[in-house]
Order: sequence, then structure tokens, then C-alpha cells
Amino acid sequence: MVSRVIPVEDFDLVVFGGTGDLAQRKILPGLFRRYVAGQMPESARIIGAARSDYSDGDYCDLAHDAIVEHVADVDRDKLSAFLDQLHYIAIDAKGDKGWGELKDLIRSDVITAFYFSVGPSLFGDLAERLHSHGIADRDSRVVVEKPFGRDLESARALNRTLADHFDERQIYRIDHYLGKETVQNLMAVRFGNVLFEPLWNQHYVDHIQITVAEEIGVEGRGEYYDRSGAMRDMVQNHLMQLLCLIAMEPPSVFGSDAVRDEKLKVIRALQPVASHEIVRGQYDGADGMTSYREDVGDPRSHTESFIALKVHCSNWRWAGVPFYLRTGKRMKARSSEIAVTFKDLAHSIFPGDEARHRNILSIQLQPDEGMNLQVTIKEPGPGGMRLIDVPLDMTFADALGPENNDIPDAYERLIMDVIRGNQTLFMRGDEVEAAWAWTDPIIDGWEERGDVPKPYDSCSAGPEDAMMLMHRDGRRWRDIKA
Repeated sequence: MVSRVIPVEDFDLVVFGGTGDLAQRKILPGLFRRYVAGQMPESARIIGAARSDYSDGDYCDLAHDAIVEHVADVDRDKLSAFLDQLHYIAIDAKGDKGWGELKDLIRSDVITAFYFSVGPSLFGDLAERLHSHGIADRDSRVVVEKPFGRDLESARALNRTLADHFDERQIYRIDHYLGKETVQNLMAVRFGNVLFEPLWNQHYVDHIQITVAEEIGVEGRGEYYDRSGAMRDMVQNHLMQLLCLIAMEPPSVFGSDAVRDEKLKVIRALQPVASHEIVRGQYDGADGMTSYREDVGDPRSHTESFIALKVHCSNWRWAGVPFYLRTGKRMKARSSEIAVTFKDLAHSIFPGDEARHRNILSIQLQPDEGMNLQVTIKEPGPGGMRLIDVPLDMTFADALGPENNDIPDAYERLIMDVIRGNQTLFMRGDEVEAAWAWTDPIIDGWEERGDVPKPYDSCSAGPEDAMMLMHRDGRRWRDIKA
């Protein structure tokens, strides 16, 4: 089976912050891969814009090195052709430098998109100048990166700033987790198969676990991370989005507003989280590794690098079903997984331990995207009715064949969706604000109590208290596997 690649229309994409880390690691390599796949028109143009006084040639050299570093098996001829589509403008986000040149370069008869790969403090300046210089119009699209504020107040201010210059239909708030193949396949599995949707409720589901574990520490992001922590950096956006896709009602159609309406209902149905249902942690150094406090340069930091929560969604579908969320840095493996654990049989005909088996649908987001459904069968061989659990494996690389192993990166998919004008996998302004309205009281609560994160060993599964969060409910976390 060969996947279909549908070309997008001709476009001009301006990447503000075009010399930055994100542009070099994700945006430029992702666009090159889409070019190689035949999805980008030969006439499409990528325009880097930043403060540095680069020429077009300098920028092509930067892009060349970034693509060679981050893309495997680069076709040199195709890379040369791709680089011919690149341009560069030295621009001052707060002044007039470069804006006239950018206006002259942008075409009026193609799709125009502006990627704000810069800090939120510059969003207003960029938006204002795009309009005052007549560069953006009512059909232009603007892509903004997280963080979408650090609390409800700042998120509202950011939304107002963008709304001063762009309609909501023009704004694409990008969360790369929603661009992952498996995340989208979650909707296909739920709503495209009669097998699962009738069971997707409190009558059949015992609990749901969502885990995003990282092997690395804060690395070079210490200053940013220590102001944010795991709750702001991961739970409020990434894990919240995964929870919404698991918990939402079937939308009337597969369209951007229909899907986002249902996600918003989930966020608004989330109950406040009690203090005993929250575990915060901070990694210690071990085996030559630095501790969190050493990494951020603050020996008294109380910012969490790990958090686990027990969350309830107060609606008919999920009444009484707990959602256990956890995410952390410097853990034993890099792994992101959603696990839907179904209830025990109402009555088992098998005695003793043979009755203790459960069906679990595991959705793996990284490192290898795929799904498997744990089912119970008889263990082969003589000796009576001994039951074992085996996975029905749906790993994409195995199931779809080698010609489909090259799954597009999340950024590749999402940037192409921007060009198509498809907002389904992007967060809406009211959705962002609702997420912060749920998150803020949790953060305010532990700050008022003066809670201190629990230490945990580097390369572990997190603090012991997180294990107890599950154990006292008679459950246990799934093992974190690479």
C-alpha cells in the first residue's frame, strides 16, 4: 500500500525567527521533506526573516547545514533545488528595517502564511507591522508557537493582541503533539470502527493513563523551564490535548470547529484537582548526572520537573472514570503512551488467577508510533486452561509496509495544514483560555500551600509518591518502556 501525497497550492511562507533553533531543527528540515515527497510546488517560496544581516546565500548555507544534520539520506540534487526556493530578509520586529523589502518580495496571487517562531512578546509587533505595511491581508494565515501565555490573564492578553490584527480563522496555534500520526489515528480508531466507540465510556473503561516521559533533563532550556515547570510546559497543552481527544464526544463532522467544540466541552467538564491527587517531583543527580537545581542554576528551586495528577471529567460518558496523567524529565526512557484499560469481566468462568486479565488498548506516540490491543488467550500446550495476555500489534512500520515507514514529522504535517487552511489540529483561542482556567487554580493551590517537589532519582519512573497515587486506588502505572 502506497500513501497518497496531495500537493498543496502555491504559497509564500515567511518564517520570523528563521535563523533560530526551531527553524533549523524542525521547520526547514520538515519543509525539505515535504518538497522531496512532492507536496510542495516548485514555485513555492520560504522566506527567512530575522535580525541577522544575512544574504540569501548565507541563509541557504544555514539551511543546508540544518537539513544535512536533521534529515537522513539527503538527495543532494533535490536539496540544491529546494535551496533555490529560499530567500532571506534582515528585519527589525520593533522598527522599520526590512519591512519594505518583505512587502516587495511577497506575492499577492498565492497563499501567504507567517510563522511566528519567536517569543510571544514579539507577536504584537510583528502583527502590527504586517498590517501597517500592507503585507498581510484578510486571507493570510499566521502560525504561533507555544507557550500561549503562562496563565489565564496572559493568555487572554495574547489572544487580544492577535485578534487586533487577525480573525480567529486566520490564527493557527501550533501544538506539535496534535500532528503526530498516532494522535490522528486515535480519532480514526474511535470514530471509524464499530468495535471501539460503543465501549468508550464508563460502563466498560476502568481508567485511562496518559504518560509523556523524557530521558533528557532541562538541557539548555533551564531559564525558561524554571519559570514554567512541567505543569505549564506539558500538562496545560500537550497532555490536555491528548486527554481531549480520548474523552471528547463524536463531532457531527470531521471539521475544525466541530472537533474543537467537542474538545472545549471536555476541558470545561474537568473537575478541580484535590491536593492529594497531585504529585510533583524534581530529579536528583546520580551516576555523574547533574540534578535539576544544578541544571537551572538555582539551589533552592521549587519548580517541578515531574508531575502526576488524577483527573476526573464530570459528564455522562466518563462519570467515575479516573484519568491519570504523568510527565517528567530525566526518566528511565523516552516514551509517550495513552493506555485505555477496560474493566474486568462481569463474571469469569475461569478460577483464581486465571480470571485476572484485562483488555488494554495502548496507543504509543513515541518513540515508535503505533497501537496494540492486549487480549487474553489460552497459553499453547498441554496442562489445562492457562491464560496469557498477548498484544494484537498495530505498529505502523510493520503493518503498513516499508514503503510507508517514512511517516511525516508532526511539524511537516501541521505546516501543510496551514497552507491548506485546515485548522482541525490547531488550538482555538477559547480552548487555550479554558485550559488555563482549569490549570491556574492547581498551580495557585500548591504555591499557597508552599508545597515542595519530591526528589526522584534520575533515570527512574519518578517519585515514590506517584506510585502511591495509583496504588491506593488498587491500580498501578504501566511500565515506561523505550
